[in-house]
Amino acid sequence: MAEPTGNWSLDTERTPMITPSEVLEHVYCPRFTWFMNVQNIPQHEETRFKVQKGREVHRRRATENRDYLRRKIGAVKREIEVYLASPALRLRGIVDEILWLKDGSLAPLDYKYTESRETVFKTHETQIILYAMLIQEVYRQPVTRGYLAYIRDGSQLLEVAVTEAAMARTRSLIGQIFDIIQTGRLPARTSSRLRCEDCCYKNICV
Repeated sequence: MAEPTGNWSLDTERTPMITPSEVLEHVYCPRFTWFMNVQNIPQHEETRFKVQKGREVHRRRATENRDYLRRKIGAVKREIEVYLASPALRLRGIVDEILWLKDGSLAPLDYKYTESRETVFKTHETQIILYAMLIQEVYRQPVTRGYLAYIRDGSQLLEVAVTEAAMARTRSLIGQIFDIIQTGRLPARTSSRLRCEDCCYKNICV
């Protein structure tokens, strides 16, 4: 992956920011937030195949020809692997691609090493909304939609609507995360025991 651009000095104790990945982990189980950001216990996720494969795909993406996807969307310009940070949103992250569309709006495009789907995963939808919020805040341009490309067995392109309601829900998630970080309280675990089976913290979570 290319070295992120942007002002890393913003990420200080005075302007604490989280990443979209941290938000998605919180959605998976709020105790991820507590273990990672209160107890400072890392995940060691690099041992997981899907994570490794996903990173490999992201490294290759910049040199692969996916212009047909951008033409399908109606993009007239793009930036790849853009680091964005917003103290106002308390959010920072690297967007796979930022697309300029024919109607003058911008849109995030994110690649996933996942099989084609008819509908978007909720976590992936949340990630697109987070990127859209960052783009809108930094570029001061409208963002009304974003795109996901599922590329494990081809290139399934799905659109995500960026609405005020979706952004409000996402801001609420960010607020919940900072509440845990600032108070140090232990949140309830996920209600899904199936998620616990694949959790790196399952042996120390009580």
